[in-house]
Amino acid sequence: MMTFFNQISRRKFIVTAGVSASAVLLKGCLGNPPETTGGTQSAATAQPVANISPEQAPEVTTVKLGYIPIVEAAPLIIAKEKGFFAKYGMTGVELSKQASWGSARDNVEIGSAGGGIDGGQWQMPMPHLITEGLITKGNQKIPMYVLAQLITHGNGIAIASKHQGKGISLQLAGAKSLFSQLKSSPTPFTAAFTFPHVNQDLWIRYWLAAGGIDPDADVKLLTVPAAQTVANMKTGTMDAFSTGDPWPFRLVNDKIGFMAALTAEIWKNHPEEYFAMRADWVDKYPKATKAILKGIMEAQQWLDNFDNRKEAAQILAGRNYFNLNKPEILADPFAGKYDMGDGRTIDDKSMAAYYWKDEKGSVSYPYKSHDLWFITENVRWGFLPKDYIANGAAKAKELINKVNREDIWKEAAKEAGIAAADIPTSTSRGVEEFFDGAKFDPEKPEEYLKSLKIKKVSV
Repeated sequence: MMTFFNQISRRKFIVTAGVSASAVLLKGCLGNPPETTGGTQSAATAQPVANISPEQAPEVTTVKLGYIPIVEAAPLIIAKEKGFFAKYGMTGVELSKQASWGSARDNVEIGSAGGGIDGGQWQMPMPHLITEGLITKGNQKIPMYVLAQLITHGNGIAIASKHQGKGISLQLAGAKSLFSQLKSSPTPFTAAFTFPHVNQDLWIRYWLAAGGIDPDADVKLLTVPAAQTVANMKTGTMDAFSTGDPWPFRLVNDKIGFMAALTAEIWKNHPEEYFAMRADWVDKYPKATKAILKGIMEAQQWLDNFDNRKEAAQILAGRNYFNLNKPEILADPFAGKYDMGDGRTIDDKSMAAYYWKDEKGSVSYPYKSHDLWFITENVRWGFLPKDYIANGAAKAKELINKVNREDIWKEAAKEAGIAAADIPTSTSRGVEEFFDGAKFDPEKPEEYLKSLKIKKVSV
């Protein structure tokens, strides 16, 4: 499909040892060794079983879903712990904590029958790249279906404390000389992330490029395991990383770093991580798939009731999930309260993570126009060939139509009794605007690329 992916071995996706420089790490990074949380919910949290008609009863009651211990996983965890999966007949949902995004990819390749997973939480556009066989072993194509968006917001760009007061913030105009100095030094500014070509790689690239910093020429980009990245930040060998809740609180609280920007500032109400499954599982068990989606939707609505967020923080912080000593590490970000660590504070509910609805409408519904942005950014940085967005993005749209099953989301929503007003009627959310004034019109992705000054592709 593309020489770039064919030339890179799977081993090279993860740079593991001695990154001798500063680095930027991705949000979904602090994963622990894989663990499985199985069984049904406790009687204390179980919801009454829905009146499931024979036509909607799931074909199976068990499924294995992978997750990374970050706030994006909340709908899966809450759906299990509050009994929403069981309510719709999925009484045997197992949640399997993944050591890394690479592990999640490997495990979905083999499926639960081979000891892996049937689907779960994903950065974008991982489901599309797995479907195309671009990041799989032997370039094997493993068809995936995107079924729901899990969350918006919940991410930010963290900078090492040694750079405080040097002009690194949402706007980078005042820091260009610093980047120039580091570029010619033995230890250039190094950006690291936990998996290439997806959300956090794209967030850090967008932020840098918007500030006039070329992420491929002016800084060093690496894939680094989370534990090593955090250790490097603590020892002062890292400049920055892109991270997600609850880790900004810890970084600031431990005086390791400060937050230059939240992704909510970079792109308000932006798409974040998604729920996706192997297509063969969905095709075999369509009713079970919709039952899972109904549980996730109910969990997302429960999470968006801010009165529930203290309880949500307690559940997520538990040993089986995030294994946090203090649930309050999650509580403030959940309320849109951020101590940025540089004297700036944010207390704005609209900047918090949302799971069901935000200011622009549905969060849960997987807009195809957002898939196209992620693919367009992959083209921008040379990760996918330009022909994906040529001729009105015909190739990209063909892939999106194959992977994005918003039709299944709508069916599940209607069966669950979701109000018609909460079910989008268009697969496009329309024109999106970023903090630097750039606009992405999903009807004109090539024009969007032409408008961007820093990019690897020529258009």
